[in-house]
Amino acid sequence: MQTTTENILNVTLLEPRLKHPTIFARFDEMGEGESLTLHNDHDPKPLYYQLLGERGDIFTWEYLEQGPDWWKVKISKRISGENEETLGQIAAKDLRKAQIFKKYGLDFCCGGNKTVKEACAKKGVDSIQVEQELMHVENSVFSSRPLPYNEWELDFLTDYIVNTHHHYVNKNLPDLVAYAHKVSRVHGGRHPELQQVRELVDSIHSELSTHLMKEEMVLFPYIKELVAAKKSHQDMQQSSFGTVRNPINMMETEHETVGGALSELRKVTHNYALPGDACATYSLLYRMLPEFEDDLHIHIHLENNILFPKAIELEKQVL
Repeated sequence: MQTTTENILNVTLLEPRLKHPTIFARFDEMGEGESLTLHNDHDPKPLYYQLLGERGDIFTWEYLEQGPDWWKVKISKRISGENEETLGQIAAKDLRKAQIFKKYGLDFCCGGNKTVKEACAKKGVDSIQVEQELMHVENSVFSSRPLPYNEWELDFLTDYIVNTHHHYVNKNLPDLVAYAHKVSRVHGGRHPELQQVRELVDSIHSELSTHLMKEEMVLFPYIKELVAAKKSHQDMQQSSFGTVRNPINMMETEHETVGGALSELRKVTHNYALPGDACATYSLLYRMLPEFEDDLHIHIHLENNILFPKAIELEKQVL
């Protein structure tokens, strides 16, 4: 009877000069989907970056034990054709993980087409730490179950976006504009960055005012027509704007513009740090702006990563 031996390498038994060459040789011998478990007396994180640099993103790295005496790491070779998920795809499946991305400043909505490793490399963030925290969120039995946006019919999702996120923007953005102008007028002499805050808030207001209208009057009704056509098993005629990709491309470009303005707001305000002489309106503005940003990140995520890709696929089925 044949038995399968687990592929384990106790690195502490090797001479220092032979450690990495031996690990690389064992890794190269592995077939796709196979794993190698390292046992070491310290964190082998430098090996991760060397392996990534010399072999590329063809493996996964999972800590099984992290000190204080032993570090055990399972390295698995990816199967060809299995693409690593992007930030947007990860958040679409489990929105709880978006909190990890936000913690490290990783853009999962407008820039959600990057993998975790790509996004972390651009930000200078430790991708191993991020991936470990993502796993903890997934395995936690205490985390509340996120709303199943990815399972909703697209007509229901468009209504949800309008009634929840469009409503939030329409209700709060005029107040943000008024507060930004007032605070800039009163405190701008001592805090010149407030003029830039006012200009950025004005640009967000100008962009979103027409953006929401185009979605509600053009794009979303068309998506609802696609859903109705599929349910009734009827073909649809192509719209006057051509394929749905055309308005979607425009919406995504406008999302990037607004997202860039919000990122600049965080930069010029030093993450909304209040000065000692801030009045009540100043404090309110700096509390409302990050709340507005949080809502807009979810808003854009639902459109860019769930609604728009599914609408493109649905159109192919009914045209």
